[in-house]
Amino acid sequence: MFRLNLKIALRNLWRNKTSSVINIVGLAVGLSACLLLLLYVNYEMNFDRNFKDSDKVYQVMTNFQDATGKITSTGGVPGNGIAMAIRAKVPEVDVITRIGGGDESLIANKEKVFKKTDLFADPEILKIFNYEFIVGNPNSALNMPDAIVLTAETAKLLFGTTDVLNKTVRYNDKRDLRVTGVIKDLPGNTSLRFDYLMPWAFFESINDYLKNPGWGDFGFLAIAKVNNQANIDLINAKVKKLFNENYTAQRTENFLFPFADNHLHGKFLNGKSIGGDIERIYLFMALAFGILLVACINFMNMATAKSERRAKEVGIKKTIGATRNSLVNQFLTEAMVLTMAAVLIAVTIVELSLPVFNNLLDIKIAIDYTNLNYWLSILAVVFLTGLLAGAYPALFLSSFNPIQTLKKKTARAKLIPINIRQVLVVGQFCFAIMLIIATLVIYRQMQFIKNRPVGYHINLLAEMPQDGELRHKFELFKDQLLKTGAVTSVSQTSQSMTGVGNWFYGFEWPGMEEKGKEIVFNRLQTTYDFVKTSGVELVAGRDFSRDFASDTAAILLSSTAVKVMKLKNPIGTNVKLFGNQVRVIGVFKDFIWDSPYHSGRQMVINFNRYEGGNIKMRLNPANSLSKNVEMVSTVTKKINPSFPVEVKFVNELFDRKLKSERILGILANLFGGIAILISCLGLYGLVAYSAEQRTKEFGVRRVLGASVGNIMKLLSVSFLKMVFIAACIGVPLAYYLMNRWLTAFEFRTTISWSIILMSIGGTAIIAFLTVSFQAYKAATANPVEALKYE
Repeated sequence: MFRLNLKIALRNLWRNKTSSVINIVGLAVGLSACLLLLLYVNYEMNFDRNFKDSDKVYQVMTNFQDATGKITSTGGVPGNGIAMAIRAKVPEVDVITRIGGGDESLIANKEKVFKKTDLFADPEILKIFNYEFIVGNPNSALNMPDAIVLTAETAKLLFGTTDVLNKTVRYNDKRDLRVTGVIKDLPGNTSLRFDYLMPWAFFESINDYLKNPGWGDFGFLAIAKVNNQANIDLINAKVKKLFNENYTAQRTENFLFPFADNHLHGKFLNGKSIGGDIERIYLFMALAFGILLVACINFMNMATAKSERRAKEVGIKKTIGATRNSLVNQFLTEAMVLTMAAVLIAVTIVELSLPVFNNLLDIKIAIDYTNLNYWLSILAVVFLTGLLAGAYPALFLSSFNPIQTLKKKTARAKLIPINIRQVLVVGQFCFAIMLIIATLVIYRQMQFIKNRPVGYHINLLAEMPQDGELRHKFELFKDQLLKTGAVTSVSQTSQSMTGVGNWFYGFEWPGMEEKGKEIVFNRLQTTYDFVKTSGVELVAGRDFSRDFASDTAAILLSSTAVKVMKLKNPIGTNVKLFGNQVRVIGVFKDFIWDSPYHSGRQMVINFNRYEGGNIKMRLNPANSLSKNVEMVSTVTKKINPSFPVEVKFVNELFDRKLKSERILGILANLFGGIAILISCLGLYGLVAYSAEQRTKEFGVRRVLGASVGNIMKLLSVSFLKMVFIAACIGVPLAYYLMNRWLTAFEFRTTISWSIILMSIGGTAIIAFLTVSFQAYKAATANPVEALKYE
């Protein structure tokens, strides 16, 4: 029976080539878009879940509290003493590791030099994350202080092979380390990324301050693995007491949070996770199935539109004894054949477009064809899509009364197929209009955030890491750079302008209230010419100056810092930073150094000539950008030949902070366009079939004097009405949903009438062009050809 149904299905598909092609192309495009989105969703949902027992891995988080015990914020970097305290006092935690670094540092052998991402950790990290070793022993790879573990990619870059056990590499042109292991490259969806891993003992040997970890310093991650997740409440009850048992300068409590959940559920309120990027993932899932539904609607519309052609076939089959079930099976077989063809095309499209998709989103998605689950998922999609697309047409066509069908009365069957098709077309364009509005709102919000004042002169501001000789010869570098004319000003700071992240407690000032001890400040350390180079706006006072010897013990406060400190006349006030008395010489306007989506938070900038790490340069606008960079590179190579030159533009670094919304905008644009394409493809098919069914009517009208315009109007208006109805439904829905999305932002744009009018107008124009093309063909056809078959 299946063989017969398959043969009939293939014959019907071949007989109706146009509708078959429209159905297959529509389904293929819809399926490929759906599969791409679901691959991305799967990639995000499996972040940090690529390791064995990933559900037992937890990150130590910190709830910062005020004097009353109220949680003011939650951070992922705990006090530097918590890891050792947990190791000593919480036996339910199997292992715990401190993690530092994450910077781009020099790694070299005798011939090759690269800047790659480093990481330092206790040896227990290899028990928490079961990195797959190509060579080496994970049980001892980080036991020696001069050990280093490379990723396969790094080993191949340095030596051309992964067989590099016991070979020597040089770190930051200072220390020789012995390769004790090579691991497989980390998956793209891993938060804790590195190119080479070194032991914490080595980290301590190059940083003396680490030997006495400070509870009030929040600089390093702590990752733990528990032996039983059921004990997590008991563990957290113990962990939350440890901070204040060891440090009483402020109220803070720690807790363990699932490491794999932090990527998508990293938004906290009152110490509890309230979501995060998971909302974006839900949106993409809805978009994926929405596009697939639009493609299935096309199939339903085309199948029911052909009901008159299939009516006689159904009538004859029922007359000679065919059951309704056999007819349903026949029509479902046709749907499955179409779906299978569409899936094969869709998989090909996905495979060809994955490199472009990965490049657009800066991710690494690959299809594992050896994975049985992948093929089971594809088969599930085939079955569900075929069922979804074919169920209604199968039930509808098999329900025809044989007597009515043989009397040619099926065209106005009581199941009102035309009304159903109208509902489906309205649904398609409603979805398309909502996507257009969403895309425009996302774009406008991104532009709103991007155009928000940064707080300093971001254009022509460049940065470079202060590596090697640049630390010891900064003044020489500065003088030579100024002489070239490539820059107008140079300064050094402890961190990048876009990545300041040195939180601390213990800041003291005159008249400080008791709860002031709990206020957390952020700190940037610098020397002379900071304001001149960066363009940070001073509200009061001045920059650090060589004309005042006392400025080596001076400090600048942000406007928000002055506000939370309740200082009426901050200039000249003596304050204490880590017990050392410093004098306030200036107040600067808050600038965006953290998230561009939030208002400024309290910050201090203190003078420290020994805490460099980042060089800032104000490029000369009189020269071309390339000439400035060339002159900077020449001077840098002369003074610091062992390190590569890395000039980064601050505006580009700032743009990276908008990555999440950029991805959202790209996907909304891309797949919104696909949804509109599929909708128009279906609309074209319906108009073509409607024109074919009304061939004789149009021929008679043309003979009786109807103009081409009248015929086009007759065919087009009914379809354009459906687009208008779709706009009436889609606009309020989109307005409500996007307003909800915007409420998540502290700084947000508004949904203006121009966005709504653009979306309606754009959809109407696209639909009109689609309908008009086919309507014009029908209206200009020779009426003799239309009538002669009668």
